Amino acid sequence: MMRSVEYRFIAIVCGAVLIFVAPLIVLFLTLSSERIARQELKNAEILLDANARALGKPLWDFDREGVEQIAKSLAAADHIAGVEIWDSLGSLSFSIPDISLDPGSPHIILSRNVVYSSQGSSKTIGTVKLWVSSPGILSRFGDDETVVLFILVVAVGIVFGSALLSNRFTVMRPLTRLTAAIEATRLLGSRHHVDWQSDDEMGALAQNFNEMQSELEREEQELKIAHRRSTDIYNLTPSMLFSLDAGNHITAVSDYWLMATGYSREQVLGRSFTDFVDEHWHETYRARRKNGSAANTDICEVTIPFVKADGHTMTVLILETTSATNDERGVLSLSVMTDVTELKQAESRNHAQAITDHLTGLLNRQGFEAALDKAIRNADETGTQLACIFIDLDRFKWINDNFGHAAGDDVLRQVVSRVRTTLRPLDVMSRLGGDEFAILVNADAVVSLATEIGERICASLLDRIVVDGVDLAVSASVGIALYPDHAANAAELLLKSDMAMYARKRDGKNGMLVFDVSMLENARQRLEIEQYIESGLKEDWFEAYLQPIVGLSDGRIVGFEALMRLNHPEKGVLPPGNIIGIAEETGSIGRIGERVLEKAISHLARLTELEGAETTYLAINFSPLQFEETLPHKLAALLLRHHISPVRIVIEITEAVFMLDNPAVHGVLKQLSEFGCRIALDDFGTGYSSLSYLNRFPVDIVKVDQSFTRSLTTGTAEVRRKSRMLIKGIRTISHQMGCSVVAEGIESEEQWQLLRKLGLDFGQGFLFSRPMPIENMLSMLEMNSEAKATSPACDRVE
Repeated sequence: MMRSVEYRFIAIVCGAVLIFVAPLIVLFLTLSSERIARQELKNAEILLDANARALGKPLWDFDREGVEQIAKSLAAADHIAGVEIWDSLGSLSFSIPDISLDPGSPHIILSRNVVYSSQGSSKTIGTVKLWVSSPGILSRFGDDETVVLFILVVAVGIVFGSALLSNRFTVMRPLTRLTAAIEATRLLGSRHHVDWQSDDEMGALAQNFNEMQSELEREEQELKIAHRRSTDIYNLTPSMLFSLDAGNHITAVSDYWLMATGYSREQVLGRSFTDFVDEHWHETYRARRKNGSAANTDICEVTIPFVKADGHTMTVLILETTSATNDERGVLSLSVMTDVTELKQAESRNHAQAITDHLTGLLNRQGFEAALDKAIRNADETGTQLACIFIDLDRFKWINDNFGHAAGDDVLRQVVSRVRTTLRPLDVMSRLGGDEFAILVNADAVVSLATEIGERICASLLDRIVVDGVDLAVSASVGIALYPDHAANAAELLLKSDMAMYARKRDGKNGMLVFDVSMLENARQRLEIEQYIESGLKEDWFEAYLQPIVGLSDGRIVGFEALMRLNHPEKGVLPPGNIIGIAEETGSIGRIGERVLEKAISHLARLTELEGAETTYLAINFSPLQFEETLPHKLAALLLRHHISPVRIVIEITEAVFMLDNPAVHGVLKQLSEFGCRIALDDFGTGYSSLSYLNRFPVDIVKVDQSFTRSLTTGTAEVRRKSRMLIKGIRTISHQMGCSVVAEGIESEEQWQLLRKLGLDFGQGFLFSRPMPIENMLSMLEMNSEAKATSPACDRVE
């Protein structure tokens, strides 16, 4: 029960009166009473002394009547309860009242001897005794004390009443109104004000309370407006918003959420959110807070299937704040749910497209690498083996360049169709890019199976492929690598199979090869050569060596062939064959060719200064990759700088250049021919259709391959006879086509004489001179100013 402030105030005032005022009054009464008692006792003593002297004569004379009179006069005095007089002889005794007083009553007894004085002598003749009463404190007061006590009590009462009235009007009334305002605010919900104005603390309190009420009322209005706005925003935001408590129960949903899901608010509030999630995804949803956002740890996200009111499922992305509020209502979160069904479907389509080759429908490199990773994990679990079969089509670039990309695409589709017939249903085939394919094989005896599949693939391409009525010969180089024998992971397995394929391609194409550790050494050497090439271009290690070309009839030098050499500062001159092949594969052959071309023409300019060498020509080998549209302009600029006639330049090309059948290459050759340069067909007789090139292209010189020269003096008599017939036939056809013939690889006197008898025009080889630097060549030629080899054996440079 609440105690009234007024009651407490009265209790405090009464307590103060009892503790402080009442003792003071009691002290006042006590002191006043004692003072009065002392005064009365003193008056009684004075009266006693006076009457004791007055009793001397009557008592001496035995004047009973006089004694009685004096006794009555004593007894009549205030506060004298009794008087007793007797003489010393005992003959006279008188007491008032007649009844003896109780000795235990509150009296003070005073006695005096009665002395009679006569003729200068005094004699005690009796005794007088008074009983002085001791009344209560109040009974001792007179009128004055009573008036003072009354005034004091009235003053205390007035002060007490004034305090009560003052408390009632100055404290209780505003406090009651303040309490009523607070209670009305609590019960009615409105902000009530206190109707009180004064210049004291209560007035200030009331004013502050009213201001506080006004401020709270304004804030409440603002909060209501903000709440209405928040609710409107929550409901009108075109996003599916909802809130959850700590137990994942739905506490609020937006109107858009209800519209998108088809539920009513009554159907969802208070229910667990997992009631609306596909049952297989419950654990995923419950574990969502373990996967916070990388950008904000207070936000978690999860993508799950959500079941709508009509039973259909949509895929939703949920972004949830893990601690939106945390108050007396508990932990609440705010979540945004977005329908990503179409996005997920698009992602699935995009993913399928991203891992699929659009031309063949096979997996692309990304998809194959993913399948390879998965297969390796399964192989580790089951203890099985894997094989990766790497396929690269031979001469596919030539098909693209000569028949167009549409024909190339048709070839790829037909190749895929044939290769698929060699595979099992579980084997995974992919197109890695261009004309490269990879096949994943999983089996217990995977080595024999992969080898068998590789052989079947090569066999399936033996028959020509028909494209637009044209029969095209397509073969494949196949490399096989095994897991875990050859590789520890997917990338390494793919790399090892690629290395095996390239090894097969370098060995002659159109076949299959299983990876071997020796290929790693070849790869290391290849990388080393690539580094040498880059360093050679940077540090200018490439040089143009010269080898003389002589007339077979007289041995006179008619020209020089410029041969590329890489002179390593530590390893010396490196074999050119590997360097040229790798440079063509890496694309650096163009820069090397430019460097060698510039140096070779510079060397020719220096040779021209020698007597007898003014008309010698320079034969320069060109890779098919060097035939760009700018080649004639670059060559013309170099010749102009060194004052050399174009007729002294022979462009040596191999059958590969013609096999490209590229219009741009044909145009470059035509420009070089019109410019005055001569064209030489190198390694004649080793290709498929060399004779047709003599008719189709502006060839001026035919160079017989050194294999024919070597067979003139080696092998059986029948081989030597056939070689002579072939060389004679090449000479006859070439001469009839207006071409000069140069024999390569002459290393003996016998070969020289035979070739001269067969009617060949020129020759080159170690018999005459090895390729050498320009300084060595100048020294050799200076020994013979006519540049004529009178005795090949003597002029040969070892």
